[in-house]
Amino acid sequence: MEVCIDSLDSAQNAEKGGAIRVELCANLLEGGTTPSVGMLRVIKKLLSIPVFVMIRPRGGDFCYSSSELEIMKEDIRSLKEAGANGFVFGLLTNDGTVDEQKSAELLELCFPLPATFHRAIDMSRNLSDSLTKVINLGFSRVLSSGGCQTALQGVEVLKEMVRQAEGKIIVMPGGGLTTDNLAEVLHTTKAREFHGTAREPVRSAVTFMKTDIRMGSLADSEYIRKVTSSELVSSFLKIAYSCWSI
Repeated sequence: MEVCIDSLDSAQNAEKGGAIRVELCANLLEGGTTPSVGMLRVIKKLLSIPVFVMIRPRGGDFCYSSSELEIMKEDIRSLKEAGANGFVFGLLTNDGTVDEQKSAELLELCFPLPATFHRAIDMSRNLSDSLTKVINLGFSRVLSSGGCQTALQGVEVLKEMVRQAEGKIIVMPGGGLTTDNLAEVLHTTKAREFHGTAREPVRSAVTFMKTDIRMGSLADSEYIRKVTSSELVSSFLKIAYSCWSI
């Protein structure tokens, strides 16, 4: 299990629960953006499992300008120097195909570290064609929900993606995975890795709460945040091991 995290608490709980690695992001409310170098350095001091880092300069679509590409390159250089074990990114052209040229430029900077093409593939025009391009570019993994809102909804497409991959790349289902649907997704797709947040709401420890205003338009409350649960990670893994042992 790869756990997507955006905080120190979540990182430590992911490892405690048995995750094989974490994907470090900022701003999960927008699907994840590039985290700070400081966050990576502190997490690397405290974790023994690999930390893959999201490279995404903004929310929104995955078609990036030349200036945004330069930001992504600088982030890779800085985060690589700070100890990243791998990177996660996805780039599309304006017509919905994998941007091979820009992806290749980023992969060259990542080398020799592995890179995952993230769920930008789910927003592409044709998932099978996109997967072929991602494989040929040299990505180690692809994270996908099968072109649907959730991995469960896209389970048949994911099954075909795993078949198409044929050991050339790891297809990692992700998106809306729960302890109720994980077994069906793994049984159907035969995937050997999966991706989730395993988060639960945690109330703030502050005693004074001003609830008539909010600092962020996307947050339900500044006094409730979602944190990865080590117990929930363990529950996911028990289900996965049961599926894989059959």
